[in-house]
Amino acid sequence: MSPSTPISAGHAIVRSLEAHGVDRVFEVPGESFLDVLDGLHDAGIQTVVCRQEGGATYAAEADGKLTGRPGVAMVTRGPGAANAMVAVHQAWQDATPLVLFVGLVPLGHRQREAFQEFDIQAWFHTTTKRVFVLDEPGRASEIVAEAFFAARSGRRGPVVVGLPEDVLRRPFDGNLLDPLPVADGAVDAAELHALEELLAAARRPLVMTGGNEWSPAGAAAMTAWLERTGIPAITQWRADGVVPSDSPVFAGTLGYRRDSAAAAALDDADLLLAVGTVLGEVDTDGYALRQRPDARTVIVSIDPARTGHSGPVTRHILARPDVFAAALPALDVTPHPDWSSWCRRLRAAEELSADPGAPADEPAAPASMTALMRELVPQLPRDAILTYGAGNHSGWAQRFIPTRVYPALLSTRNGSMGYSVPSALAACLRHPDRLVVTVAGDGEFMMNGNELATARQYGAAPLVVLMDNGQFGTIRAHQERFYPGRVSGTQLTNPDFAAIAAAMGAFAARVERADQIAGAVRGALAAVRDERRPALLHVVVDPAVLLPAAPPAGT
Repeated sequence: MSPSTPISAGHAIVRSLEAHGVDRVFEVPGESFLDVLDGLHDAGIQTVVCRQEGGATYAAEADGKLTGRPGVAMVTRGPGAANAMVAVHQAWQDATPLVLFVGLVPLGHRQREAFQEFDIQAWFHTTTKRVFVLDEPGRASEIVAEAFFAARSGRRGPVVVGLPEDVLRRPFDGNLLDPLPVADGAVDAAELHALEELLAAARRPLVMTGGNEWSPAGAAAMTAWLERTGIPAITQWRADGVVPSDSPVFAGTLGYRRDSAAAAALDDADLLLAVGTVLGEVDTDGYALRQRPDARTVIVSIDPARTGHSGPVTRHILARPDVFAAALPALDVTPHPDWSSWCRRLRAAEELSADPGAPADEPAAPASMTALMRELVPQLPRDAILTYGAGNHSGWAQRFIPTRVYPALLSTRNGSMGYSVPSALAACLRHPDRLVVTVAGDGEFMMNGNELATARQYGAAPLVVLMDNGQFGTIRAHQERFYPGRVSGTQLTNPDFAAIAAAMGAFAARVERADQIAGAVRGALAAVRDERRPALLHVVVDPAVLLPAAPPAGT
């Protein structure tokens, strides 16, 4: 369809974004895509102006996880594109749909070392599904449609679109295209019959959920089937929430700082059904778990290549999780008595691991993350959304904060730092009726904590729990393991984080003692819920405590 009145290529891009259902873009402005910004002026799309391109693109990636539709970010050439690269890598490894628009130098300035010029293909082609460059104004809408198709089809991921600034201003003489359909796969009768036979022979079946491709309805259908059959479920690292953490069939999470019982179950299961994900390096403890040749593993994934999978595969069902979940009622499955005892044992271990224990009766005890979890977690609503970036601080969030209503967790499976605040910003904007809690480390917060000002600007009100141990704790832990007593290059002298947050308009409290925690939590929750402004709890902890204490023996 041709536009009714003449428009520029930049405005055609905006019209095409509207046609694809885009209601929000995250951006840091640049002179290289001014015509697109002008088109956004009158569009029904919220433009969220961020403080740094990495934060903007992280927020867009988080939005893609939340919606299943490509998150959209816009940055300028050269330095802007370089800053955005970190989130593109995350979207690549986390299989998140993302479309990044990057302003470029005019066509006539190419290959002349123009101001902020760079080679967009060379920079991005190894960590994206496609890289497009708009060289012809009439193809503006076509390229948007192809970019969104590529981001959503097959194994989802990031797509980068280069926008030369002079092409954007030229007249658009093409057609405005509708979204291209994406295949979601299918589950046929033969696949169901084969799965029925495998389940009938199993005594220790296990389901592993993961990925970003679930909907609330699909997650609910998966959970209902598991609870009906009594089959236990574990989750891919940092993909919690498909099966509620308080479900009687939920048995823990894999990956770094994983539950030992969940890892043992992965190895011991005589049938594993992995839905929406594959067995990669992190979930298999560095390709150590479930590698025996006779392991029976069924993969449910739309990716025919099973990218990243490790170990034998018995069957591969080519379908997205929601499609598979919708087919589960057709399975003729009779639960075996062994399943319930197997499930109860795993569930008991998970419940014990998730319990922070009783507080120590010590007057004026120093603050700790475990003590904060004891106070905060019981006050969280059932549908709270949790976010966190990379670092040892995530150990407390992963283990103690429940994930009960999908989508429930935003995190980084590529181990990228700086994600906590931008992802919380995206979650607050997408789900303004839900409490969003993000857990950040001191080093991690300093990478994109400036987006707390963005949150304040747009009425987003996350609760930020900031663990201050004066170091890059994960690397310090590795040093203690491989170079004991030789700490080097990991220590930090931190600012007053509470003062920084207060200067951005957030409620802020510095917590140094355990007896300060209850009041600080009350104040933070009141600010978030009643005043609709961000809150930050600056928790100063012992630098020697690098991870939560191990669960009691026997789990």
